[in-house]
Amino acid sequence: MQETTTFEGANGVTLRATVAGPEQGDPVLLLHGGGQTRHSWSTTQNTLAGHGFLTVAVDLRGHGESDWAEDGRYELGAFADDLRHVIETFDTPPALVGASLGGLASLLASSEHPAAKVKSIVLVDVVPWMEAKGGAQVVGFMRGTSYGFDTLDEAADAIADYLPHRPRPEKLDGLSRNMRQRDDGRWYWHWDPAFVAPQDGWDMDKMNERLTDAVLSLDIPLLLLRGSESEIVSDAGVRRFRELLPHGQVVEVEGARHMVAGDENDAFLDGLIPFLKREKV
Repeated sequence: MQETTTFEGANGVTLRATVAGPEQGDPVLLLHGGGQTRHSWSTTQNTLAGHGFLTVAVDLRGHGESDWAEDGRYELGAFADDLRHVIETFDTPPALVGASLGGLASLLASSEHPAAKVKSIVLVDVVPWMEAKGGAQVVGFMRGTSYGFDTLDEAADAIADYLPHRPRPEKLDGLSRNMRQRDDGRWYWHWDPAFVAPQDGWDMDKMNERLTDAVLSLDIPLLLLRGSESEIVSDAGVRRFRELLPHGQVVEVEGARHMVAGDENDAFLDGLIPFLKREKV
């Protein structure tokens, strides 16, 4: 089974999602990183569905085919609120697999009041006390390219410059799913530019303290899948994470940077699937 569906998030925001896998399978929610869409999980979703999981890949607010926030609200708490609404629709608590922004929202949604009931969490290259320099590079790229591109080839060139460790794609079909062509003929990222505009609620020191409290309050299985070459999660960040959550699991994906699943998908799945299967009912 594979179909497209919608969920109602907070404050009337409609979220678009793709569902794949057997209806009776253990549910897994796939939550992408900032600036991505649910399609970034395509290979992961199809693979997990083949292993018997009911997978739901969601476009976060302001991303992909989900609504843009009319009030411009894109602080982390808004994403967590949306996630709580989605989780409430499940009869069985789902496992959450969150990359970057999706992982941060997972931590808050499952720990802060009203805490959503989830079975387990997989954090994909994100921890409390991330590297500020790496985060600034990601946001800088997003802000610097928000003015759009004349062609998809131009967009592909920009990505190749930003991610030189990856081969430039010869086919641009995947890229077109992450972009919109507007009336002016230019191609723009498939997310609301207001998402990367400076706004209240993103003070990183306060946010890291909040995320630390979230991790300390968790009593569910948790896995950190970290890229060995990550610009976001340093060795020091991993050590701090282990200290905060001694019973948490850590798997390093060799050769991957922050976009772990996109960099080394086979190795990513090798770390993800055994964890999810161990937590199956």
